[in-house]
Amino acid sequence: MIHIPKAEYSRRRKALMAQMEPNSIAILPAAAVAIRNRDVEHVYRQDSDFQYLSGFPEPQAVIVLIPGREHGEYVLFCRERNPERELWDGLRAGQEGAIRDYGADDAFPITDIDDILPGLIEGRDRVYSAMGSNPEFDRHLMDWINVIRSKAHLGAQPPNEFVALDHLLHDMRLYKSAAEVKVMREAARISAQAHIRAMQASRPGLHEFSLEAELDYEFRKGGAKMPAYGSIVAAGRNSCILHYQQNDAVLRDGDLVLIDAGCEIDCYASDITRTWPVNGKFSPEQKAIYELVLASQEAAFAQIAPNKHWNQAHEATVQVITAGLVQLGLLEGDVDQLIASEAYKTFYMHRAGHWLGMDVHDVGEYRVGGEWRVLEVGMALTVEPGIYISPDNQQVAKKWRGIGVRIEDDVVVTKQGCEILTGGVPKSVAEIEALMAAARTQAS
Repeated sequence: MIHIPKAEYSRRRKALMAQMEPNSIAILPAAAVAIRNRDVEHVYRQDSDFQYLSGFPEPQAVIVLIPGREHGEYVLFCRERNPERELWDGLRAGQEGAIRDYGADDAFPITDIDDILPGLIEGRDRVYSAMGSNPEFDRHLMDWINVIRSKAHLGAQPPNEFVALDHLLHDMRLYKSAAEVKVMREAARISAQAHIRAMQASRPGLHEFSLEAELDYEFRKGGAKMPAYGSIVAAGRNSCILHYQQNDAVLRDGDLVLIDAGCEIDCYASDITRTWPVNGKFSPEQKAIYELVLASQEAAFAQIAPNKHWNQAHEATVQVITAGLVQLGLLEGDVDQLIASEAYKTFYMHRAGHWLGMDVHDVGEYRVGGEWRVLEVGMALTVEPGIYISPDNQQVAKKWRGIGVRIEDDVVVTKQGCEILTGGVPKSVAEIEALMAAARTQAS
């Protein structure tokens, strides 16, 4: 299985500390364990910022970065080894493992943090933290600061500046290294296989969850511990609900099914959407809408390259989709005027993509100084135009109603343009129909 190498975490910490003001400290907590119900926990998933800096997979941990500290700049508070608890809950790194396996310069038991951390903060001018994203931890942090303040009369120096860590960290996360792209490529490869498997299994009479099961099987078989987000398997009129997640309707002959699903590997997401006919054959109307969405996606790819700005890809999809809807008779009027009045939003109401990385809707600003961000090498994003014709839309002929199509791929900006990570899933009408026909032949 492909992982981010240990040396990369070290490079990231050094890069962050190089941007911090002199005589400062950064403090970041691990994700809390989430309770599913009563005493049952959700599968643990580390906080993305914490993971980005440490690769440390356990809860009840705190990263402390102290540039210039004589006894080591990277301090990790974590759980102690405990044979009895490890028998029930799994192995722990402990302080030795934190240093040996995760590169900490110093490691302390998390139970000692109240005694040790105020001493590390004391005398630092500035504290960087993820303010506002974890209110409980914010309270702890203020408690530690107040311990120092209470000793000011003894000469203790509390910090006088508090800065959100997100600004520095999230800008770093926006630029993917070669190692990150490698992991994302692997997540994309596994997810592509899952979509192919679902296409091959698709037939009238199954349920949406039948196809979700095929996805899950392929994710786990490929080594992914979990989906990157809740899988959307939306058949028929459900394909017009953008974040549909019931996944329990019957797949009907003549309907389309839209699947938006991807797995994560080493906390890096993939995000793929494909739409296909349940019975393996597009109707003329389904084909017309599908090919229009596909053409708009191709136009978007052409607008993703260094020095082009973030919104150019979206603008390209709007242009192609609006012109196509006019051609099909679903919109009437001048294309430029329809775009200016946003008339297309009846059918295409979301943007063409989002940043992608450790979070499926990844961090990073879309605008800088009020202007759309200029794309640079290493940025990763999705390209996902769609057309959704509401089953209740009385303004269009009945034959169009209830058709929902989205096509989504993951790309990384390269020097020449962009690399499509998710190209392993058939996308043209001919390819999809051929794949499904071959699966039927095999089954019979």
